[in-house]
Amino acid sequence: MGLTRWIAAFGVVLALSGCGYNDFQRLDEQTKSRWAEVLNQYQRRADLVPNLVATVKGEANFEQETLTRVVEARARATSIQATPELVDNPEAFRKFQAAQGELSGALSRLLVVSENYPALRANQGFQDLRVQLEGTENRITVARNQYIQAVQQYNVLARSFPSNLTAMALGYQVKPSLQVQDEAAISRPPAVNFESPASR
Repeated sequence: MGLTRWIAAFGVVLALSGCGYNDFQRLDEQTKSRWAEVLNQYQRRADLVPNLVATVKGEANFEQETLTRVVEARARATSIQATPELVDNPEAFRKFQAAQGELSGALSRLLVVSENYPALRANQGFQDLRVQLEGTENRITVARNQYIQAVQQYNVLARSFPSNLTAMALGYQVKPSLQVQDEAAISRPPAVNFESPASR
């Protein structure tokens, strides 16, 4: 009777070691860590916006509509409670991504419009903020890529046999990945026209 128990216990240990439970824990923590870094970089960008807006406001006749869009986009982006659990709620996750995308667009527009203001381009404070913002955008890209990779590893485990049985038994859901906001727009090749405006 004792030998049968040992064999049964050994069989249970073998079954559990192949079920992926520990891999789920490791990859879930890795995903949370990568997501926290994405949030950290988004927060860094949001913290730069007030200084950038204040510097731009000092420029006479700067486009008020552009500034308003940046301020409103920042308000929407920071109004969403960005918790680690956000990634488990597809609708909230989509709204968060949309708000961050809107802020990215508004900031890009601000930087493009600023090129029309020589005094602003010559402002050292503005140039420093611009460099910080560009560096932050690069960090956001790196953090997003690392998060996408972590989600991919987790989702492969959740969908692969036999670990998918563990996922079903314990309720581990596939995690949403970051999406491109306008896939149709980026799939179209840009229009290129080499004619000068005078020749048209």
